[in-house]
Amino acid sequence: MKKIMFLSIFLLILSCATNPFTGKKTLAFVSNDQLFPTAFAQYDQFLNENKVIRGTSKAEMIQRVGQRISVAAERWLNANGQQGYLTDYKWEYNLVDDPAVNAWCMPGGKIVFYTGILDVAQNETAIAAIMGHEVAHALANHGQQRMSAGYIQQGLAVAGNIAIKDEQSRQAFNQYYGVGSNVLGMLPFSRKHENEADKIGVYLMAIAGYNPDEAPELWKRMGAKSNGQAPPEMLSTHPATQTRIDNLQAEAGLAKTEAKKFGVTSFRPIGRF
Repeated sequence: MKKIMFLSIFLLILSCATNPFTGKKTLAFVSNDQLFPTAFAQYDQFLNENKVIRGTSKAEMIQRVGQRISVAAERWLNANGQQGYLTDYKWEYNLVDDPAVNAWCMPGGKIVFYTGILDVAQNETAIAAIMGHEVAHALANHGQQRMSAGYIQQGLAVAGNIAIKDEQSRQAFNQYYGVGSNVLGMLPFSRKHENEADKIGVYLMAIAGYNPDEAPELWKRMGAKSNGQAPPEMLSTHPATQTRIDNLQAEAGLAKTEAKKFGVTSFRPIGRF
């Protein structure tokens, strides 16, 4: 068991990369060279199997906002000595006909907005807040990290089953490890990613010329929409709504300061669509 743990720690150290947006070491058992082509193929399959809305004002807005946010990301990276970081990213932004209040991003920059989120967003600035969050997931390689963490979770489970010889003890280990590794490991890991994406996202939207003060307002509307129907934070993949509102309010001023470094001193009017 000690040899297995030592090998696991050694591989963990070797498989870390530093992300420029967070400045932190991140798990990278799977390279983007492997991950991106798979993600792109899955994205294309999803689009083929769902109703993609094209040519409407809202579909064009999704495209416009996505392009502005990705340009903001590139400007930030170039200004911070990370030229070429986005070389393998293939940005794509699509509006899909689905009542779910959701948007998501696959590794490499493949983004989907569902029509159901538009009524909660209410304006282009809120769309920019959502887009910034989704683009941030791609930039911070959160998909890569989640996959790597899953490998660790599975590897430790296998190691435990190999090391524990008694059948009854092995069953108890599997029962408690499954719950414990989720509640104490995977779920906090996921919530950390959501907080990172919120923070990076408001910076990107501000650099793109959108008022970051709208981000917490969006989440107030999200909270009203859900009617408080959410699991306790410690049992969720996402932070509690109030946690997100508080964090975004704290970050908005800092995002405005960062945007000024890029010549952005005023923001587009919020309005409604």
